Amino acid sequence: MKDKLIIFDTTLRDGEQSPGASMTREEKLRIARQLERMRVDVIEAGFPAASNGDFESVKAVADAVRDSTVCGLARALERDIDRAGEALKGASSSRIHTFIATSPIHMEKKLRMSPDQVLEQAVKAVKWARKWTDNVEFSPEDAGRSDPDFLCRILEAVIDAGASTLNIPDTVGYNLPQQFGHLIATLRERIPNADKAVFSVHCHNDLGLAVANSLSAVLNGARQVECTINGLGERAGNASLEEVVMAVRTRQDVFGCDTQIDTTQIVPASRLVASITGFAVQPNKAIVGANAFAHESGIHQDGVLKHRETYEIMRAEDVGWSANKMVMGKHSGRNAFKTRLAELGIELPSEDALNGAFARFKELADKKHEIFDEDLQALVSDEAAALEQEQFRLVSLKVCSETGETPHAIVVVAVNGAEKQAEADGGGPVDAAFKAIDSIVRSGAELQLYSVNNITSGTDAQGEVTVRLSKGGRIVNGQGSDTDIVIASAKSYLHALNKLHSKLERAHPQV
Repeated sequence: MKDKLIIFDTTLRDGEQSPGASMTREEKLRIARQLERMRVDVIEAGFPAASNGDFESVKAVADAVRDSTVCGLARALERDIDRAGEALKGASSSRIHTFIATSPIHMEKKLRMSPDQVLEQAVKAVKWARKWTDNVEFSPEDAGRSDPDFLCRILEAVIDAGASTLNIPDTVGYNLPQQFGHLIATLRERIPNADKAVFSVHCHNDLGLAVANSLSAVLNGARQVECTINGLGERAGNASLEEVVMAVRTRQDVFGCDTQIDTTQIVPASRLVASITGFAVQPNKAIVGANAFAHESGIHQDGVLKHRETYEIMRAEDVGWSANKMVMGKHSGRNAFKTRLAELGIELPSEDALNGAFARFKELADKKHEIFDEDLQALVSDEAAALEQEQFRLVSLKVCSETGETPHAIVVVAVNGAEKQAEADGGGPVDAAFKAIDSIVRSGAELQLYSVNNITSGTDAQGEVTVRLSKGGRIVNGQGSDTDIVIASAKSYLHALNKLHSKLERAHPQV
C-alpha cells in the first residue's frame, strides 16, 4: 500500500501575501470551492487575527467547505489562537496552525527571546490550541536556518503538548534539496516521539528550489507538502501545487506515496487563481503554462505523432487541458450557457449574476464567431469584478492612432453613476486612454505593471490585460478582457482603481 501524501494548500493565506494579490471574501470562497472540488486535503484559508476581513473570510470558507479540512494560521499567542478557533467554529473539519521562529537570527533580532523562552511559548501555544481542536499543526519558522539540536528539542516538546503535524518551513528559500531532505531525515530519526506526528514541509522559491526541496523532503519521509496554485506567494513564491502533485503522480516508481488530488481540476484552478489575483501564468510554466504541452520542433512533433510518450511524460487531459472544441455563439441559449458553466465547475452567486454574465456572453458573441471555455472563464471573472463595489465604470472609449500622428483618446467614465468625459494624447493608444481616465479619476496611483495575454488563439481572440497600481504603500492588480486590447486595457485600469477605492477589505495579511 502506498502512503498518502497530504496536500496542504495555502493559496488563500501565503499566496495572498503576494503584493497585489489580496482577495475579498467572495473571491476566497470561489477559490476554496475549486480547491475542494480538486480534493485538496487541507485548505489554509487565512490568518484570522490579521484583520476583521481575514477573520470573516476564514469563517466563510469554514462554513462553506465540507470535504476538506479548513485551517487558520495563528502566531504562538493566545489571542491569535482564540481568533482562529472562533473563525473555524463552523468547519466540518478544522485545524489550527500555530508558529514561532526558531532560527538564531529570528529569535535574537525579531523576537528578542531566548531559545528556552521560545520553547516554552511554543508548548503553551499548542496546548492552548488543543482547547479548540485536536488537529493542531506547529511550525518552527525559518527552520531551514535553525540549529538542528534546538529543532529536535522544540519539536519533541510540541508533540508531547499535542501537535499532530510538524511543519518544517524553508521560510527564506535558503536550502538545497540534498541538505533539506537530510534535515527531514535527521529530525525523524532523532526525535523520540516522531512517529506520533506527520512531518510536513513549506518551501519558498527564492532560489528556484521550492518544489525540488519539497520532493526531497517527501523522499525522506515528509507526508504533507504545503504549496500554492501556480506557486503564488511572497517574494519568489511557494512550492507549486501542480508541480508537486504531478511529479509524485508521474514518478510512482520513485515515490512511496501518492495524493488524492483530482488532477483534472488543476488547470481550472490555475486559471481561476490567475484571473482573481491578476498574476498571469507564464507560457512556459510547467503543467499549467500555455506551452506546457506544445511541440515546436519538427523532431518532437514527428515523435509525438508516432507515439505520444516519445516526448510527453503525462497527458494534457489528465491535468485539465481540454481538446474540447465546444463552440458557443450568438444562437446559444441561456440554458446551454448555464449548463456549460456548470460543466466547467463555475458557480455564480445569484440569478442576477447569471443574467449579467449571459448578457456579456451575448455581447461577446456579436464580436467573436467562436466562444470557447477559456472565453467563458474570462467572462465570468469580468462579471465578478462588475459585482464588486464599482466607483468607476467604463461607458465608452474612442481612440485614434495612425502613422505619423499623436495617438488621442476620448473616454467617458461613470463616477458613482455620473458620467464624465475627458480626452488626452499619449505615446500610444493605451497610454492616451490611461491619461484620459486619470484626468477624471485623479488617483495619484503609480502604474507598476502592464501585461497582455491572449485567452485563445486567432486574430479575433480576447486579450486579457493585467495592470498593477500602487498608492500609499498599497498595491492592487486589475484585469480586463475584450477582443479590443485598448478597451481591455481601460477595463483593467478601472478595475484596479476600483480596488484602490473599494470599501471591501483587502488589507495585506500579517500587517
